[in-house]
Amino acid sequence: FSYALLLAPMRADLGWSYLTGGAMNTVNAGGYLVGALLASRWLARFDARAVLLAGCAAAALLLAAHGAVTGDAALYLLRLLTGVASAATFVSGGLLAARLAGTHPDSAGLMLGIYYGGTGIGIVASALLLPPLIGLPSAHAWQWGWVALGVAAALSTALMAASTGALAAPPPRAGARAPFDWRPFGFGLAGYFMFGLGYIGYMTFVITLLREQQLGTTQIVAFFVLLGAGVVASSWLWAGLLQRCRGGAALALLNALLALATVLPVLSVHPLAVYASGLLFGSVFLSLVASTTALVRHNLPAALWPGGISAFTIVFAIGQIVGPSAVGWIADGSGGLQRGLIGSALALALGAVLAWRQKPLAPARASGSVPA
Repeated sequence: FSYALLLAPMRADLGWSYLTGGAMNTVNAGGYLVGALLASRWLARFDARAVLLAGCAAAALLLAAHGAVTGDAALYLLRLLTGVASAATFVSGGLLAARLAGTHPDSAGLMLGIYYGGTGIGIVASALLLPPLIGLPSAHAWQWGWVALGVAAALSTALMAASTGALAAPPPRAGARAPFDWRPFGFGLAGYFMFGLGYIGYMTFVITLLREQQLGTTQIVAFFVLLGAGVVASSWLWAGLLQRCRGGAALALLNALLALATVLPVLSVHPLAVYASGLLFGSVFLSLVASTTALVRHNLPAALWPGGISAFTIVFAIGQIVGPSAVGWIADGSGGLQRGLIGSALALALGAVLAWRQKPLAPARASGSVPA
């Protein structure tokens, strides 16, 4: 997500179009899809904590490596590989969080929210860390930003390694494995695909839009800090909803709120509208991710959780592949970024409609006593 802060100086320095800037995140999402497809295999062979830490360490090295290159081909390759590492981190961490939540059923929604909401700390840190580095007198000042992100990711990896020793999620026994049947989750998966397609356009281009609207560096930093603070707060805001909703209602509501947040900076450049957009978007978007983990937890036996979480991650990744390039292609036309973000908002609204039709599985199917 910090790429949003680096995109404008990289475009100016490297002469990118919006399409190229979006394609960088499309390639990253392609790598994320590869990682999501491989995650179930990794989790079938290795402990989830080992996969988590390996993905984190690889992502830290790859982020720092972005600061050593300027060619498009090298950056595309690094974005691809970072996506693979990120997916390994996200899926394995989500599985650990789901299993930990299963041992504390009364606070399961809060635990899932804290795991996904922790991303907000990184967003706030990047908002405070990157602008001074981008402003350094250097031929390619944005490179220092990537190096700093790699260092921050390495420190975070060390903290996780030191504090998660008690967590373990060994691979299931061969006899306990069962394939995940996506058909009962069709509307939920479709709604989540639209989320991946819609939200990533906002996260890729909103900072560039604000710069085009002549907002100053201080206002942009405040916007990104508010967005990150909203992510952290979301852990508590939506815990009860995640605890209660067994079907797609949570996914639908959160998609609808994201559509509203996405369109606000298009409708008004007033700072209050911009800040409201960032705060609302931040307080929703990763809780929406948590809602799919909760949906899997509520409706499937534990042996099927890795397959279910991977399936939702895969459709999310496919949406992320399409989203940035689509918004960049639209933005290169006459409507600019405003029209591109309107397209993102429409995708999110459609996701809300689709997710609303997702019903909870019957208790017998959720328990695994009959084929799902």
